Amino acid sequence: MENVVALKETDFSPTRASATAEISAFEAKELTGSALFNDDLAPVPMTKRKWGTLSFAALWISMSACIPTYMLASSLIGGGMNWWEAVATIFAGNLIVLIPMILNAHAGTRYGIPFPVYCRAAFGTLGANVPAVLRALVACGWFGIQTWIGGEAIYKIMGVVFGIQQGPTDNILGISAGQMGCFLLFWAVNMFVIYRGIDTIRVLLNIKAPLLIALGLALLAWAYNAAGGFGPILSQPSAFDAGQPQAGKFWAYFFPALTGMVGFWATLSLNIPDFSRYAKSQKDQVLGQALGLPATMALYSFIGVAVTSATAIIYGKAIWDPVDVLTRFRNPVALVISMVALCIATLATNIAANVVSPANDFAHLAPKKISFRMGGYITGVIGILMMPWKLVADPSGYIFTWLIGYGALLGPIGGILIADYFVYRRRSLNLPGLYRAEGEYRYSNGISLVALAALVAGAAPSIPGFLVNIKMLDAASIPAALNGVYNYAWFAGFGIAFAVYLALRKLAPRA
Repeated sequence: MENVVALKETDFSPTRASATAEISAFEAKELTGSALFNDDLAPVPMTKRKWGTLSFAALWISMSACIPTYMLASSLIGGGMNWWEAVATIFAGNLIVLIPMILNAHAGTRYGIPFPVYCRAAFGTLGANVPAVLRALVACGWFGIQTWIGGEAIYKIMGVVFGIQQGPTDNILGISAGQMGCFLLFWAVNMFVIYRGIDTIRVLLNIKAPLLIALGLALLAWAYNAAGGFGPILSQPSAFDAGQPQAGKFWAYFFPALTGMVGFWATLSLNIPDFSRYAKSQKDQVLGQALGLPATMALYSFIGVAVTSATAIIYGKAIWDPVDVLTRFRNPVALVISMVALCIATLATNIAANVVSPANDFAHLAPKKISFRMGGYITGVIGILMMPWKLVADPSGYIFTWLIGYGALLGPIGGILIADYFVYRRRSLNLPGLYRAEGEYRYSNGISLVALAALVAGAAPSIPGFLVNIKMLDAASIPAALNGVYNYAWFAGFGIAFAVYLALRKLAPRA
């Protein structure tokens, strides 16, 4: 069977090809009959691995150059940082998350497997649904956020071009009928791309990478010329400097902010095998990701800061939302072209970052009944039900509740996967066994109790702080140290789960 491969051992070296693929020795009939197998979850053969270094760099440029990245520094500056502290924090967070990104990508490249199949080794053939569904639900939230952003762009185009006024928002949803209509229109476009399949996604990414970088640089040039410089935000001091309102409190703010920046791509640091399974070699995935991720995130967040700073001079107030900036263009042709480019860019980011993984994850729940396409449709429906406009309504809540909150769950999953694959198994997986319900990864009725215990141990210390953050607990009711753990949720969860998993796995290798 063409999709099934067996792979020889190779070293983890970015200078060598990751694996040698051959037609598998285990029977195609056995695979097709397994409840754990379908064509979308099957290993990718070397003949179909076409992604080189530039492909991975383009992937990350495409996904990083988006409106949430543009606006990412706004919350940090609003919290007291100056522009370069904010951009440096974003860059540092992405350097950190690059490490688990590259490590988890290794299994995808060596064995050609997607994220939920990779999880089977640590969590069990059935237990793998736990990290897969947790990852999928976060992706549904991100899918909704990006879809809301794209719908808002369409709504504002309609307002400028056709003079449509803001409708009433005093309803149960908190948005107008026009906003909901444009949101659902953009949602429908996303569903159409899912229907068209993975090749359409790849085309969108190739178009988007240069498109949004060019749009961002053009916006930067316009802002500089129109304002006669970059404006006041780039010259304002940090609120943490001596003599400023929050003097001496920088580090207390920096670490939770850094945790939030790690959380921004904590999702992809887990499911990166969904993409790295198409890599030609380990060198390609390592170099491509290193070149594409941190620099693009820093550059695009700087563009957001600089343009916003210039708008304070041009319009008399700082405007963080690039869609609001574009709607003020007097040239209707430039406005429409910019908005269409923005919609295409948002669409490409949304599909690649927030559909590929949950589609595979939901397919993993019932491989014989749910295809990649059906998994994508499920993602779309849940994305609506999560009401994404509420997730991004408060910039502070966006970082300190949404980004850190799900990082508290995803950090432990990352710690478990890396501990299992690199330390316990030393990068050696039984590929056929990953697709056998009764194989070595069955553990206790398909569930690894060790992995679940490590997941709970890693996430539990951050729960009190999360409850305080969402106002369900009073900070005085829990120890200050326990409340503070939440500010380091991803790091704490990763480290605790890593250590607990290895300790328990040594004591109970079959549990």
